[in-house]
Amino acid sequence: MQNVVLVVEDEPFARLLGVDLLEQAGFAVLQACNADEALWLLEAHPEVRVVFSDIDMPGSLDGIELARRICQCWPRIGIVLTSGHNIREEMLPREGRFLAKPYDGKTLVRQIEEIMH
Repeated sequence: MQNVVLVVEDEPFARLLGVDLLEQAGFAVLQACNADEALWLLEAHPEVRVVFSDIDMPGSLDGIELARRICQCWPRIGIVLTSGHNIREEMLPREGRFLAKPYDGKTLVRQIEEIMH
């Protein structure tokens, strides 16, 4: 099974940076610009193993609500949330992880690898 990560980020530069880091680490990467697109991709791609999402996004759901929906509908998918703002631990889904922006690429890759193994 291929290690597929879905990157959800509304800022194009930040999204491409995350995609590039993960592709260089050997992951197959899908990308979405908001939670609605992410949910559509998750329906269409059951091979996704981890979602890496920004918290602050426009649209019907922010990253926290997206993570909750993923936990309900796809409990086997790991979640890493990121933000430039501090968040309280209790805001995260039970199995979710948080990575503060600006994040280090090695730390991101390590978190994704830990979730997949």
